[in-house]
Amino acid sequence: MSHTTQLKDEPALCYHCGQPLPAVLDHAAWTVQIAGAAHTMCCPGCAAVAQTIVDLGQESYYRDRTAYAASAEGAQQLPPELQLYDNADPRFALDEDSRESTFTVEGIRCAACVWLIEQRLARLPGVDSAQLNVATEKLYVRWRSVECNPGDILAALHGIGYAAYPYDVERHADQQRRAAKTLGRQLFVAGLSMMQVMMYVAPSYLAAGDGTLDDSMATLMRWASLLLTLPAIVYSAQPFWRGAFASLRARSLGMDVPVALGIAAAFGASVLATIRGSGEVWFDSVTMFIFLLLCSRFLELRARRKAGAALERLQHALPASASLLEHYPANRAATIVRAAALVVDNIIVIKPGEAAAADCVIIEGRTSLDLSLLSGESAPVPKIAGDAIPGGAINAGSMILARVTKRAQDSTLSDLIKLIHRAGGDKPHIAQWADRVAAWFVAGLLLFALTAFGCWYWLDGSALRAWPIAIAVLVVSCPCALSLATPTALAAATDALLRQGVLVTGPQTLETLHRATHIVLDKTGTLTWGRPVLQQIQQLGAMQPDFCLQVAAALEAGSAHPLARAILNAAAEAGRENWHATALAETAGCGLEGMVHNRRYRLGSAQFVAGISGLPPERAPADGVTPVYLGADGQWLACFLLYDGLRPDAQETVNYFRHAGKTVVLLSGDDATLARRVGDQLGIETTVGGYLPADKLNFVQQLQRRGCVVAMIGDGINDAAVLGAADVSFAMGGGAALAQAHADAVLLNGRLGAVADSARAADRTMRIIRQNLGWATLYNLVAIPAAAFGLLNPWLSGVGMAVSSAVVVLNALRLRRCA
Repeated sequence: MSHTTQLKDEPALCYHCGQPLPAVLDHAAWTVQIAGAAHTMCCPGCAAVAQTIVDLGQESYYRDRTAYAASAEGAQQLPPELQLYDNADPRFALDEDSRESTFTVEGIRCAACVWLIEQRLARLPGVDSAQLNVATEKLYVRWRSVECNPGDILAALHGIGYAAYPYDVERHADQQRRAAKTLGRQLFVAGLSMMQVMMYVAPSYLAAGDGTLDDSMATLMRWASLLLTLPAIVYSAQPFWRGAFASLRARSLGMDVPVALGIAAAFGASVLATIRGSGEVWFDSVTMFIFLLLCSRFLELRARRKAGAALERLQHALPASASLLEHYPANRAATIVRAAALVVDNIIVIKPGEAAAADCVIIEGRTSLDLSLLSGESAPVPKIAGDAIPGGAINAGSMILARVTKRAQDSTLSDLIKLIHRAGGDKPHIAQWADRVAAWFVAGLLLFALTAFGCWYWLDGSALRAWPIAIAVLVVSCPCALSLATPTALAAATDALLRQGVLVTGPQTLETLHRATHIVLDKTGTLTWGRPVLQQIQQLGAMQPDFCLQVAAALEAGSAHPLARAILNAAAEAGRENWHATALAETAGCGLEGMVHNRRYRLGSAQFVAGISGLPPERAPADGVTPVYLGADGQWLACFLLYDGLRPDAQETVNYFRHAGKTVVLLSGDDATLARRVGDQLGIETTVGGYLPADKLNFVQQLQRRGCVVAMIGDGINDAAVLGAADVSFAMGGGAALAQAHADAVLLNGRLGAVADSARAADRTMRIIRQNLGWATLYNLVAIPAAAFGLLNPWLSGVGMAVSSAVVVLNALRLRRCA
């Protein structure tokens, strides 16, 4: 028998490293499906490594290996085969040297875990940034490939007690379900222990005054309380032991350290008193503290899951398969294929109730779409043949046939999910400040508890009084409330906004929007619908208007600009033949130049066209329309007058920011006269028109040099540079704008009024964060000295700590209802 066969025929050993399996093993948690069969691992570390190898499609490693891998238990280095994952995916490449990826980390218990993981990876050579999103429990890491590999990152996490693996939607959801069930069981055991211990402790409290409880019965009840406390200590308190051990192993003071010390000190002193037969016991306080703190963490877990619920729904929205018509139109037999296998021009069937597996165009049938996940719009949108369907849209009508225009991984929903990943890739300044304060808080707390013990020991002459006071100081403090104050509120607010069709992608978006002094708005596609229509063609030369329209349509054929669509739609409605332009060149903010039937034309602003046509015409365009000129060498041909109506919520949005004390600015590339007219109509005092993209960028930068905080709202097509330069920016979302968004937030619902809604949410969020930080600070300033002066016993301190965390989480969850 070969060594490989021996490896596979020893069920008592770990399938990965060959170590003996523990006598008591949670097979459901440490079992990995490899080549269609379930194999048992000895620890979560080996399970994580094995699952990573499977996820990478490298199951052949186990078939071809000649020896077991190095044990994962306690190892600081992961097995060599994990290097198969290192930089294997080209999507991780940002540039020649930088890489980034998303990981799922198991065992996230509270904000302390987030702080510990980020601090550990920050010290890893080559890691530029590491951010753990507390709402979605995903880790986003950016590293330099010449100094670091993903295997190093996973090894570092494993070294501090966390199993990690490349992000996978199904496995991530399964891990979250298992974590919730485990915490629920621990909470149940702690509650049961607490109630049973109370039954044995109550008689001693009742008989303390009259001395009716004899010594033998008191001793029996103490031993019974000790036995009933053990399940809570050994099983329910595992999150605190693991968290504290991980912190100490990483040479840092995490927030589980004072909790674990408080539990250990109270339980240890109680055990010693029980063995001696004299002294005070706190078994009831220990079990109550564990139960209440687990209640708080269970509430926090539910809050995080609720806050990330909208994001997770998007992750599951794209179907894994599609019905492909391989031989259409000759044969309409459908074959089920993976969505990832679809290519451009494939014909697929989308049945009622199914989601589109990729961006596509209807070629047969009519239906209505549910776009609620993509835009927040709940009303079905009717679609007919020729209309585009974004990937992730749900067919709410009848069956249709569609032609794929983008691969599933490049679809609108995939782009949206990439933006969501970017949204969790960093932290706002206020959250970073809270984390730093919480880290110093733990060190100061331990020193203060030691000082309190020393002072009372010196005053009282014995540890009988000093010991419970030191325990109360450790137990009553609540560093978690400081760290939970900001991320829980931000997660709840961004979740509420996403359900309303506003995707927040920047870490500082809400914080900066709250501080904004200037609101800068683009005109076309922002204040207006961005869907102009051709109102009139003014003839400026010898060429007929129909001929000029065909030339303009040929020049605009490949453009996605709203003005271009107006000309193309007008040409299509007129039924003109399609001409083709060659040697096309676009000048940003000015227009297009190209050859049509061997003649050079320009289409765009009067100044741009004058470059080949000579002096501009004297005829002024009508009020309220946008002129687009067409000219050839030495000749003016036509002026296309395009009308674009104001959005119905434009006036309300401008009024909101004006009443909020913000300076509203209209910054447009359109003609200055037209921009001024729109500004006057909306009551905008500062209006600037005729600005090219570079001019817009310079305008915003000048405001910033004067100390202004600028919020920019644009259509995301021609405003990429200025959107990126503004302190905070919003892009009108959908289609191409979403794919090329350079903004901190995307208005998926296309409503300008959503910017005002976001501003209200930002104000409320910052108010909630200040309330949470104020409450956490006030609570600790009052409770810790009270415990140090002996005014709080350990069990009452445990109640205070649990209530403090609960108040912060519940207060933050109010933001999920924000408008």
